[in-house]
Amino acid sequence: MRAMTVVPGKANSASLGEVSEPPLSDGSILVEGVLAGICGTDHEMVAGEFGTGRPGADRLVIGHESLGRVLEAPPGAGVSAGDLVMGIVRRPDPAPCPACARGEWDFCRNGRYTERGIKEMDGYGAERWRIDPYYAVPVPAELGLLGVLVEPASILTKAWDQIDQVGDRSWFGPEHVLVTGAGPIGLLAALIAAQRGHTVHVLDRATDGPKPQLVRDLGGQYLTDLAELDVTPDVVIEATGAGQLVVDCANLLPPAGVMCLTGISPGPSSIDVRMDALIRQLVVRNAVLVGSVNAAKRHCADAVDVLRAADPDWLERLVTRTVPLSDWPSALIREPDDIKVVVDLQA
Repeated sequence: MRAMTVVPGKANSASLGEVSEPPLSDGSILVEGVLAGICGTDHEMVAGEFGTGRPGADRLVIGHESLGRVLEAPPGAGVSAGDLVMGIVRRPDPAPCPACARGEWDFCRNGRYTERGIKEMDGYGAERWRIDPYYAVPVPAELGLLGVLVEPASILTKAWDQIDQVGDRSWFGPEHVLVTGAGPIGLLAALIAAQRGHTVHVLDRATDGPKPQLVRDLGGQYLTDLAELDVTPDVVIEATGAGQLVVDCANLLPPAGVMCLTGISPGPSSIDVRMDALIRQLVVRNAVLVGSVNAAKRHCADAVDVLRAADPDWLERLVTRTVPLSDWPSALIREPDDIKVVVDLQA
């Protein structure tokens, strides 16, 4: 069958590969691949900067943002033939560590976890894949193809979970939210902020294209310069990984403010930072910077709820380009108005 493949560690190795049918060891549910989303991690893997193949395999099937339709499922699996599902990405380490043993594999302590399409496991970017029922998340039929957004949305439901847990150390009633970066992660962060009733401010470099209007349609303020921000943000969700911007936003935090870091810079950079002044700012204001990556199973269910509550027309505008599996490497070529690019796994 056809699949999206790369040679781990080798740059520019993305190709349409012919691979074997998914082994039963991957899970008892057989799924027909529908869509696979492309994200920054996939770009890093194609550049040879990230990713690890299955032991003994020379190619890795990538694609961790998944949507599929069940072909076969055993009794008691929680899904039936014809149902839409997405697959959870991470699997706990074999030990398991204390976090993995509690189902919090996104907090794995020893790094021995595996991840579908990223680390030591084939992904979902194939015409068919298998999955264990525990890691299959049902996607309501009403979401349809928008179910491909469940995985990226789960990153943000986890981020908001972390923000809430930090805020619960004392009284916490955030009003103003600043999101930096208007890619899929930033826009989904803004969506959740709007659903929670916060004022939304999104900073991005784009001056035209679909991003500004998407933010405004959430009732938010779109900024191209941090100096345009006219409020003090109680919460910052940082989705760019740009070092100077992280520092600038950290300096904006008010007493008990929280900044959640969800982005990683694509390249190394050096900046001059007055660390003593920044530390003083964080300490005297009880402000917190917290990193967040991946998601637990509960965050995937929360993501489904977020998407069901959203305007489907707004969500559809996030998916700006669909490419066929037969030409999937073209999804890696960034176009000016791209937000979320997806691969049609049956085309």
